[in-house]
Amino acid sequence: MDILDHLEQVIAQRRTASPETSYVAKLNARGLPLIARKLGEEGVEAAIALLTGDDAELVGEAADIVFHLMVALQARGLSLADVKAELARREGVGGLVEKAGRPD
Repeated sequence: MDILDHLEQVIAQRRTASPETSYVAKLNARGLPLIARKLGEEGVEAAIALLTGDDAELVGEAADIVFHLMVALQARGLSLADVKAELARREGVGGLVEKAGRPD
């Protein structure tokens, strides 16, 4: 099992823990708006690290994005398998072609 699969399991287990003892449970208890805000904040922090930080800072912010994205996916009943399936569907399709095929 790789680290992302393990992390997905840990997040699933902690969703039902006490919000007083689990950050994941606390995020879920406060709902999708907070989860969305945290995901957005981490994205901004990663963008800033890309432009002004060192490699370690960018890697740390990327890890924060992945973590919060996984929390968000699970909050909506989705998983990494769903993301992997979408990536597989896009495989072999150039980025410009894929974007042009999206509905407006």
